[in-house]
Formats: sequence, structure tokens, C-alpha cells
Amino acid sequence: MATDDGAERVGNVKRQLAKLFKTSLRVIVQDEELDVEPLIAPCTGKIGGDYQCNNTMSLWSKIKNKGTDFKDPSSVGQAIINNLPPSEIVESCSIAEIGSKQPKRVFVNVVLSKSWIAKTIQNMLLDGIETWAPKLSVKKAVLDFSSPNIAKEMHVGHLRSTIIGDALARLLEFSNVNVLRRNHVGDWGTQFGMLIEFLFENYPNLEDVSETAIGDLQAFYKASKQKFDDDADFKVKAQQAVVKLQGGESEYRQAWSKICDISRREFDKVYQRLGVNLEEKGESFYNPYIPRVIKELSKLGLVEESDGARVIFIKGVKIPLIVVKSDGGFNYASTDLAALWYRLNEEEAEWVIYVTDVGQQQHFDMLFKAAKRAGWLAADDSKYPKTSHVGFGLVLGQDGKRFRTRSSEVVRLVDLLDEAKSRSKTALIERGKAKEWSEEELEKTAEAVGYGAVKYADLKNNRLTNYTFDFDQMLSDKGNTAVYLLYAYARICSIISKSNKDIEELKRSGVIVLDHAGERELGLHLLQFSEAVEEAVTNLLPNVVCEYLYNLSEIFTKKFYTNCQVVGSAEETSRLLLCKATAIVMKKCFYLLGIEPLNKI
Repeated sequence: MATDDGAERVGNVKRQLAKLFKTSLRVIVQDEELDVEPLIAPCTGKIGGDYQCNNTMSLWSKIKNKGTDFKDPSSVGQAIINNLPPSEIVESCSIAEIGSKQPKRVFVNVVLSKSWIAKTIQNMLLDGIETWAPKLSVKKAVLDFSSPNIAKEMHVGHLRSTIIGDALARLLEFSNVNVLRRNHVGDWGTQFGMLIEFLFENYPNLEDVSETAIGDLQAFYKASKQKFDDDADFKVKAQQAVVKLQGGESEYRQAWSKICDISRREFDKVYQRLGVNLEEKGESFYNPYIPRVIKELSKLGLVEESDGARVIFIKGVKIPLIVVKSDGGFNYASTDLAALWYRLNEEEAEWVIYVTDVGQQQHFDMLFKAAKRAGWLAADDSKYPKTSHVGFGLVLGQDGKRFRTRSSEVVRLVDLLDEAKSRSKTALIERGKAKEWSEEELEKTAEAVGYGAVKYADLKNNRLTNYTFDFDQMLSDKGNTAVYLLYAYARICSIISKSNKDIEELKRSGVIVLDHAGERELGLHLLQFSEAVEEAVTNLLPNVVCEYLYNLSEIFTKKFYTNCQVVGSAEETSRLLLCKATAIVMKKCFYLLGIEPLNKI
């Protein structure tokens, strides 16, 4: 049943147990100087309990020589149990000792009340999964991700930044953070001189320039680069074009705008297919702010002259951060400093997060240290305002090398998505779905499964590691894949549908009972959803949600459904509600990962 007590409706078990144990620890520790923050963690292997309090040994070491009545760690653990305030959350507590040496390691095991687990799940069914959202102290964040370069097609190298960035944005948004999704596209710089000059040579009348006229942007870029490298006169014109563009000459700005618009439309097609929303604020947007920012940093004494350039020296790094080149021009560091200043001051973000490959780690580390020296960021990374670099590894091919086509070209992202959809559609046709479904249903399902498979294969890995791109593996319906999870979700939807029961009415009138071990294990794992999301969003690791989702599917299938008949059983109402709760949590996990769930496959 619903409750008026907001605290009881929160799904984060660790936080609620921590409140109880903090009360107990404070009773035992009279010294206000001693740290008594509860250390609560799920029990590994579920031996003896569901959760454990791990303060016993550290507390014993702090108080054993202070004239207390405690004779050993076990007596401290027992005191922790004895001083716990009454709570409907806890069914029982016990002392656990491990190790062969004396004194043994001691911790307090906690068994949760199954009636409280059941009631908490029913509250969620009535009040919504949002009541289990983590509560973060940060209110506003800028998330910088994807960031392709204008006039270059998005390729597999942009895949990870786009997918990981979107998942992190969804996690933060679910946690009630206002997220500014920023696409920091490469739309400024020396390469635009050659692109604009090449455009003028091919289209003297800019009105003739269109998406179809230019055709393949990648080919257009390559042709202009080839001419830049081979034709000295063209190179001079291109360099002059950069100066005119940056000087604001209308014809050059118009040509630049044409190229950007065509490129932007191509990017948007990919984002639409991936279901990713971004607001573009490219390098050019921050260009007007660069002089002001460098002037401010100079006043603070951070900018120094070095070999004709203006730089910021970073302690512990041999190479300085160049903010003005020797020719007076600006670079990536100039733009990134201006962008960071803008995000902290104009957009008032408390947390600025950059999603790029691990190869840019040093650049961002230097950038952040410079910002700290300027006083823009908190010195302590646990406080706001702060920045984070979300690095990720490479996408590898079957040969263990960077993923490329057979002709050694970078794999275009649109081609990769086409193949994922095509393979998914072929699999559905082989299963006879073409006879059962309309062409529209077939297309929609093929897209959801194909794109979902690509996303999940990326996100299930710790982002810092490389991963091998393998269509056969990611589109398999066995093992830890999106296809397996989507089938599991569709199966649960089918169970609910075949019951012919009004689930909305059951939510209001039914009662969940967790008498069977499979029911209780499923219920406990459902409650741990909030903890998984909080860990993922705090550490910026989407793979934590993937692991949770896969384990939830396994527990439902192998522990609950295999052992607990649903439809037609005496416990049908309770078990249908457990099925519905599982479907709700799975659906939210899919959403957080940017994957579209399907009621049938």
C-alpha cells in the first residue's frame, strides 16, 4: 500500500540501513571526534544475510585502548546490534566471523524483512519507479559528448562517445539532475580554409550548393585535403581563406555556414536512429570568449611566455598547456578553457563531464588543473563545482586491431547501423515473423533489436577497456546480450498478457507475498535497482546498470519463474505483481541505456 512517509518509499536499501546503523554507532562511540559513518554493503554470496555492516573491526581498533568494556571485536558487533533502533526494515541481525587467525574478522549480518521488501515493491507499483531514483546533491551538469568534426562523416570512433554519453545523460536526468547535453562539434579551425576554397572552386555560385550537390561529405573533404597537399597555390588561398573566415567576411561565413548545415543534417540522421538528443554548441560558439578568458588567466599570473607562445605550466607535466600559439592563433586548449569558463559562469553548471577516448586524458587533466589554479573549480574533487573526464577504450576488429573496413577505411557509423538492422531483420524473417507481422512491425523490431544490440555490446563493458566488435556475438539470443534481455522482457509481458487480469486493479487491491525463496530473491534484487543506478551515475559507469539488468533477468528466469508457477497458481496475484514490478524495472534499465524494449519479439 502507498505510504505518506517519503523515506519509506525510497528504494535505496543501503541508505536506509546506514541511517539505522549510524544511530547505533553514535550510541557506542561517545567521542564526537571519531568517524562513525556506517559501512554498509550487500553480503557476498548471500551467506547469513542480505547486507552487512563492516564497521566492527575499524571501530574496535579505535576504542580498544580507551578503557571501554569491550573485550573483542565480537562484543563490539553485538553492541552494534543491541543499539539498533526498532525498524520494520530489519528481520534479524547476527555476528559473522571469518578467518582462522585471532582476532577473527567480524561484521554484522542483516536479514531484511520480507514483508518490508514486499511493501516497498508495492509502493513502487503504485507511486512509480521515479520514487526509486537516486537523490544526488548536484543540480545542474553539462555533458559534453559525441563531438564529431564538420565535413567528416561520423564513424565507429564516434560510437562510444555518443552511446556512453547518452546513457550517462539519461542516468543523470533520472536522478533529477538538469543535464545540458552539449555537442562540441569541430566547426572551426584551419581545415575550413581548404574546405571553403575548394567549395568556391567547384561552386562559384553558393546558391548552387546543396546536400545533393556536394554528395559524399567525406569524399569532398578528402578531395580538398588532397588539393591542399598537392597544389601550393591552392594552399596559399586556403590559408588566406581562414583569415577571412575568422575576420568575419560575409562570403566566407556564408560558405562555412553551408558546409556546417550539410554536415549537421547528416549527423542528425544518425542521432535520430540512435534516439540521441543533443544541443550543438561547437568550437565556433566559444571563439568570442577566448580573449576574455585568456586575459582573466593572465591577470591571475597563470599565463607565461614560452618560445613565442603563451602557455600555462602545469605542475608535474613537462609540456605546458599552450593557450596562444606563437603566430597569435588559438587552439583546442584555448577553446576548451573558454568553453569551461562559459559552462561554469554563464550556464552555472556544477559538474562538467567530458566523454572522449582515453587518449585525451592528459589534455583534460591539464585543463582541469589550470582551472583549479584559476579558482574556477573546487580543489577537492568530491565537491562542486567539479569536472570529470569519462575516458573510453578502442573499438577493435576480429584481428585485435582498431576496427576498420577491409580496405582499411574507418567504418562509417551509418553503415554499421544499417548492417545491424539488416542482420536483425534477417534473423526475424528466419523465425517466421514475416508471416505474422506487417512490414512496419518487422522494420521497427529490426531497428530496436539491431541498434539495441550495438549499444548494449558497448555499454556492458567497463568503458575504460577496449572491446571487440562482433555482430554474431552481439546479436545472439544467448548470454549477456541485448537480444537475450529483450526476449526476457517480452516473455514477462506475455505472461502478464496471458493472465487476462487487470494489472492496474491488482496493483490497488493485491498483496505481494515473498514466501518462496525464488520470490524473495527476486524481490531483494528489485530493491537494489536504486543502488545500482546510484553507483553507475556517481562513478560514471553505465556497465553497472547492464550488470544489474542481466542479473535481474537471470534471477527472474532461473530462480523465480522456473520454480514459481504464475498463472493458475494460488499465489497468482502476488506473482503477477512481481512480474509487473520486474517488467517496470527492466523497462527503466533499457531506457537508461538508450534501448527500446519490445512487448513482443
